[in-house]
Amino acid sequence: MLPTPAFAHASDRGHVLLLPTGYYVTGGALAVAISFLVLALLPPDALGRFWRRHLPLIAFGDRLRTIVSLVSFAGFVFLIAAGLFGSRDPLSNPLPLVIWTLLWVGLAMLQGLLGDLWSWLNPWYGPWRIISRLIGREDEAQETRPPAWLGCWPAVFLFFAFAWFELIDPAPDDPARLAFAAGLYWLATFIAMLVFGYRGWSRSCEFLTVFFAMVARFALLERNEVERDEDGRLNLCWPGAKLLAAEPLPASGIAFLLLSLSSVSFDGLSKTFFWLGLFSINPLEYPGRTALIGIGSFGLVLTFVLLAAAFFLTVVLGQHLAASRHSFGQATGLLVWSIVPIALAYHVAHYLKALLVDGQYAIAALSDPFALGWNLFGTADMQIEAGVVAGADSAWWLWNLQAGIIIAGHMLAVLVAHGLAWRLHPVPSRAALSQLPLTVLMIAYTVFGLWLLATPTAG
Repeated sequence: MLPTPAFAHASDRGHVLLLPTGYYVTGGALAVAISFLVLALLPPDALGRFWRRHLPLIAFGDRLRTIVSLVSFAGFVFLIAAGLFGSRDPLSNPLPLVIWTLLWVGLAMLQGLLGDLWSWLNPWYGPWRIISRLIGREDEAQETRPPAWLGCWPAVFLFFAFAWFELIDPAPDDPARLAFAAGLYWLATFIAMLVFGYRGWSRSCEFLTVFFAMVARFALLERNEVERDEDGRLNLCWPGAKLLAAEPLPASGIAFLLLSLSSVSFDGLSKTFFWLGLFSINPLEYPGRTALIGIGSFGLVLTFVLLAAAFFLTVVLGQHLAASRHSFGQATGLLVWSIVPIALAYHVAHYLKALLVDGQYAIAALSDPFALGWNLFGTADMQIEAGVVAGADSAWWLWNLQAGIIIAGHMLAVLVAHGLAWRLHPVPSRAALSQLPLTVLMIAYTVFGLWLLATPTAG
């Protein structure tokens, strides 16, 4: 009945960290200048000679990979249990934090830097090796592989479903809902791998493996396979070197790579005042994700269609300017690899702030996954420092880092596109002419990406 002190706390205060307008204006101007210099001044075959250099590092066997995958599978089962029986708070339950922050953001960054870590960390390889050995189907010759006409289309549809769930579903952070979806996907994928083989299914149908493998082609480390993927050697190489040696992608691979860029772009676009204003939605009275399911689904498809149409148009114009004799499919399948640096750069810049803050919540939640007062790693009581993205000094560093990442991604994309153009057009003048429309698209997308980081957002 007597009044007592109340220690009320609603939430952390909001932080407005919009990139200043001058950054994307300057970034667009730099992109134009750098693109012109690259196309005009780079000597013939200089890029290929430079990027073909590599430094051998270490050799390794396949047994360790199996062990790492089994540990990863055990961790995955542990996270599913935490999602089903742990805290309902998405910032206290490790499952949504690990999947949406450490996996989708953190691991994607590491893949682009260090190479294909996912081939070791994925939770399917180890269990598949054990079960296939027990049932006597370890020999790849006994496996029924997916039909060739299927291509990567299963991965395209699965990636779209993943993007829809992340960006449009009303409750992608709900631990129990996410645990059910992730567990069901693991089981369905594992059954498919037993039927069609690990290599056959993962390389064309499992969307995470396909996505991470594409991103890993940009990395500083490459793996040379020795014999049937049983042994290998790590080499140190230049960023983007593996993209220049890539084979042309089929139509399904082109669609997958363009979808990976358009989905992250729509994630930024869907929250802007501009997008919401198109549908007469007051961004200051955000209605919630449930009310925007139809608009979000339409926007996700529309962003992909517009990006694909713009990319195909630039390739057609480039082929026409260079009077190319190569087929449209061959040109698009090869040049689409130049999208990888831009996709990776925007992925990093867009999710950087979430990684810096939510990554801390993930470390804390992993110490007490079931909200029982545990402190497994000594981090359960760690203080979450939102100051890493707040304040004038932090904002200045983040602005420069985000703008620098996007501009650097564009620069490397131009270099990769230039090297790929040489494979199609050995004559210098034709190679330069074929790249002009694609360069214009890259510059426009650079400005668009910086604008997304600078424009007001809601929700």
